[in-house]
Amino acid sequence: MPLLNDRTALVTGAASGIGAAIVARLSADGATVLAVDRDEAGLKALADTVPGIEQIVCDLSDPAAVDALPAEVDVLVNNAGIQHVAPIQDFDPDRFALILRLMLETPFRLVRRVLPHMYERGWGRVVNVSSAHGHRASPFKVAYVSAKHGLEGMSKVVALEGAAHGVTSNCLSPGYVRTPLVEKQIDDQARAHGISRDAVLEQVLLVQQAVKRLVEPSEVAELAAVLYGPAGASITGASLSMDGGWTAR
Repeated sequence: MPLLNDRTALVTGAASGIGAAIVARLSADGATVLAVDRDEAGLKALADTVPGIEQIVCDLSDPAAVDALPAEVDVLVNNAGIQHVAPIQDFDPDRFALILRLMLETPFRLVRRVLPHMYERGWGRVVNVSSAHGHRASPFKVAYVSAKHGLEGMSKVVALEGAAHGVTSNCLSPGYVRTPLVEKQIDDQARAHGISRDAVLEQVLLVQQAVKRLVEPSEVAELAAVLYGPAGASITGASLSMDGGWTAR
């Protein structure tokens, strides 16, 4: 039998990058996958490569829309995120609030929504896509760093409350992943500093990492599969690093 036969998974930020890779892996493992994103075209393109997924177009920064998403979910992957870079004194408070709403409040609302179903079935897996920035700070990323630190804390609380009900909750904490969001950062940094993309990787993004390469989305999906697979039954309240040694410093 497939690993996740008779299980339903919901993945946010599913249209590209890490989310799309996790959708593909969940589908390959037999899950019914609800792919949630505001990017309708991206979801349609994903469905062409991963047939059988359910596409749900949703603005995940809208609390009412989030609260209307399906609740009968066995594997929840909180992945959606955005980035904004600016010094604190120039950081737009509305942008700060948006990032916290999307990347911390929305995962809370989704966990709150799906836990009753997980508790009833006596089994559930919450996988929160965090970041090395959930453990380390970088200048000019106050909202992103705050959101990821908060996500790490929320995940631990869910782990403690869910353990008696067969529910685990963990974070995946990669370094820089080859996603559209990171590719845009590379291009922006190259223009801002007047240097090549390779120089941006070596001198800016990967300077803290011992392993000087971007993480591939498929690698994050493989680690997610550990958490929802048999080997993850006793892994809970953890944050699994995939950051090339960044947080080893």
